[in-house]
Parts: sequence; structure tokens; C-alpha cells
Amino acid sequence: MSLTVGVPRALLFHEYGPLMLELLRQCGARAVLSPLTNKQILQAGLDLCVDEACLPVKAFFGHVAYLAEQVDALFIPRFVSIERGAYICPKLMGLPDMVRARAPSAPRIVDPCIDMSRGLRKTMRSIGELGPALGVSSSRVAVALTRSRKVASASTRGRLGDGEPIANGNGIRIGVLGHDYNLNDAYISLDLISKIRRLGAAPVTAGAYSRQETARWERQLAERGAKRLFWTYGRRLLAAASRWLDTGEVDGIVHLMSFGCGLESFIAEVIQHEASERSSLPLLCVNIDEHSAEAGLSTRLEAFIDTVAMRKCEHASDLPAPGQPVDTR
Repeated sequence: MSLTVGVPRALLFHEYGPLMLELLRQCGARAVLSPLTNKQILQAGLDLCVDEACLPVKAFFGHVAYLAEQVDALFIPRFVSIERGAYICPKLMGLPDMVRARAPSAPRIVDPCIDMSRGLRKTMRSIGELGPALGVSSSRVAVALTRSRKVASASTRGRLGDGEPIANGNGIRIGVLGHDYNLNDAYISLDLISKIRRLGAAPVTAGAYSRQETARWERQLAERGAKRLFWTYGRRLLAAASRWLDTGEVDGIVHLMSFGCGLESFIAEVIQHEASERSSLPLLCVNIDEHSAEAGLSTRLEAFIDTVAMRKCEHASDLPAPGQPVDTR
């Protein structure tokens, strides 16, 4: 009988979900995925998690609680680093330990260590140690990982805001900054992406750009004298913000942040400073926690996009008509 392994649909599942599920399947385990975040799951997480954790971590605990009675084990990788020279949020590094401490009656936890700061070979070796936990050989895990990476890379990640046609043709593009695990979770984000679309604008997220493009903008930041951040996801957000401030590819920026996240509060300060120094692009910062309400966000978004639309019209009226000379005085 195959092992039943629970996979919480939260946090880095939103980036690595296809790889996780395929790896477990290739190893002969039966993966059980928790449902989309909802009121009941979040409340279970609030009851289980520590108060000072951010909203997505609290939601993660709710997904753990949902799965706990249904599976033989929980799959909670310990993400330390996914690239050399940068690291993941400390709470994400310690997720397996947090779950063990707060939910001692939960099933055993399968927690391979993903630490690319030690190099690819050591990381692969660590993942290979999954074998005993899943009841298969390390060689089978190695083969399963190779196959899973191919399947995951071929699958559609479901990136949000990759420049879809605009609903009402007003031409407004809104850059949306935020972690994938917030933006891809409609309940946590208060359905931010859909709200922007319903208001007639096209959302564009940092995830719409390739790693190569992001790295190029990171290098440009370094050339300006900016210190390189230690956090992978902070780098991505700063690179996207810098791109938008320089190129004007978007007409305004919305930054979705988790209340209580020290990293995001720091990143927000840097982005606000850069925006004030380098551009007149409108910027809206939205903090979310378990007390956030959709009505308040809807009101703020509507006012923000109205402001962006008026600014866009004013800029358009300042441009010369086609065929007319440009006044350079």
C-alpha cells in the first residue's frame, strides 16, 4: 500500500507545486493536496500558529491542520536557499520545526533540505535522502527528481498578470508587487488581481519576467551603488520595481505586503524612496493580515486606478498631435 503524503497548498507550493506533486508521484506516494485557502482553513491556522507570524504562515498552518487527520506524513521541504548568495525568509526555513512545535500530534514530517548555497550536488544529495522516508531507494528518488524537474518545467506555472488583453480598452497597466504565495492565493490577497482586472486595468507581476531579465535589472541596481540583498524574493521585487520606475512600462504600482513581515517592511521603504527619487509613478502600498476587509481594499483600489487614469489622460493631452511639431523650448 502506497504512502499517503499531505501537501499544504500554501507558501512556496505556489512556485514549486508541480515539482513537489510529481516528485511524490514518481516515488510511488499518493499525494493529497489541501484545498484553496478559505475562512475555515485560515481560522484553523490562527488557532494553531503563533500570533507574531505573518498571514501566509498562519494560513499554512491551517492547511496543515486540514491534512493532519487524512495522511500518513506531511511534505514540508525546508527551503533555505534557492540560489547562491541569497536566502529565504527565516520562518520558511524553520517551517518543519514550527509545525512540530505547534502541532505535536501531526503526522511525521518529510522535510528535505533545499539549500543551494551549498551547491547543486549537495542539494541533490539532500533530496535523495527522501528515500527512507518514502519507503524507496535513494537511486529511485534521484531518477524521480530528474523526471519531475522535466515535467514541472514543461507545465504552466500559472503566472498572474502576464499582459492579458485589457478589459475595457483604457490601456492602463498596473504593476503588482508581492510574493507569489500572496498574489496566487485569492483568499489571502483579497482577490487583488481580479479586482484590478474588474476595474479595467491589466495587472503585471514580477513573475511575468524571466530570471535572466530579473538578473539584468538586479545588476543595474548594483551599478547604481545599491547593496545586494540577502533575500531572493526581496531581490525580485526590487528588480521589478526598478524596471517599472525606469521604463514606464506600467502606469502605477500596487505593493501587497504581509503585516508583520520584517523583510517586506524594509523592501517597502526602499521602493518608496526610489519611487520618490526617480519617478512620479503612483504607488499604493497595501498591508494585509487576518483583519483585512475586501470592502476597504476595493475602495482604495478604485480611487488609485481613477488617479492613474486621470494622470495618464493628462500626460496624453500634453503630447503633440500626430504630424505636429514638438516644442523644445
